[in-house]
Amino acid sequence: MADEFYLRYYVGHKGRFGHEFLEFEFRADGRLRYANNSNYKNDVMIMKEAYVSQSVVNELKRVVDDSEITKEDDNHWPTADEMGRQELEVVINGEHISFVTTKIGSLLDVQESKDPEGLRIFYYLVQDIKCLVFSLIGLHFRVKPI
Repeated sequence: MADEFYLRYYVGHKGRFGHEFLEFEFRADGRLRYANNSNYKNDVMIMKEAYVSQSVVNELKRVVDDSEITKEDDNHWPTADEMGRQELEVVINGEHISFVTTKIGSLLDVQESKDPEGLRIFYYLVQDIKCLVFSLIGLHFRVKPI
């Protein structure tokens, strides 16, 4: 079970253009699933699936491990609201963690929270993972994810 790995991230809201969201997940076998739904200007949902190499999975595991996100707790983070929500679910090193918070607009939102250190770790980890995913999707499918 120590080799078990799973990561899922979701950010979205329901607003004027319906349910708009970005979601992706990685599995231990390298499967990457990606979905981006925006109804702005009648845009369509982008759904992609690919397999990444074991070295990419290992690097993702390293990034998650180095962040020490598994030591954090979202009890003092802003709760999801009408602005939207973010979810991060990770299974790594025999631990299964899940975080839910509101959408974070900037580091100022992080600094003004009740747990700025923990939320900062979450914020930067999510930024790093999103950057990796956008690069992988862009390189593999030649699609602009945002």
